Amino acid sequence: MTRLSVFAALAFAVAGLVSATPLNEQESLSLSDGTVHANAGWDYAVCGTSTDVIQIKSIDISPDPPKPGQNMTVNVKAYVQELIEDGAYVDVVVKMGLVKLLSKRFDICDEARKAEASIQCPVDKGDYEVEQVAELPKEIPPGKFVVQVRGYTADEDNMVCVDLNVDFRKKPFLKLGW
Repeated sequence: MTRLSVFAALAFAVAGLVSATPLNEQESLSLSDGTVHANAGWDYAVCGTSTDVIQIKSIDISPDPPKPGQNMTVNVKAYVQELIEDGAYVDVVVKMGLVKLLSKRFDICDEARKAEASIQCPVDKGDYEVEQVAELPKEIPPGKFVVQVRGYTADEDNMVCVDLNVDFRKKPFLKLGW
């Protein structure tokens, strides 16, 4: 499986960091004040505060909604407000209903080194856009998954907070209003 960028890992609970490109222009920052409905198959909510080190601007995926057994492209735009140094980590919890499927801590700097990513710690302040392709296993069971991502700096300050909902249940035929 292809490793994802740190921001994609934050978004989709897959560890790693492959590439990030600073944006040429700084965009104004606006925090999410609730859930962002991207499609009937998935949504996300930024649960952090304006003091979090990473401010998520947007998360987009393709195909939308994601499909088991296909590649998924994740595009995340974020603003890093402070230097991110060795020791920063994310805690990821994935649930299906009430059942916890995964609870894991990822050292983001270590994952970047292992993946020989184009961005390495320390990560400077600024705008970043990350795009990465990930392989989704065809064995993903039909169901609604909740992904909770909580990130912390080396000094244990809040770095990022994102909640995602991904629905892999098969959708019935398009309702035609008959």
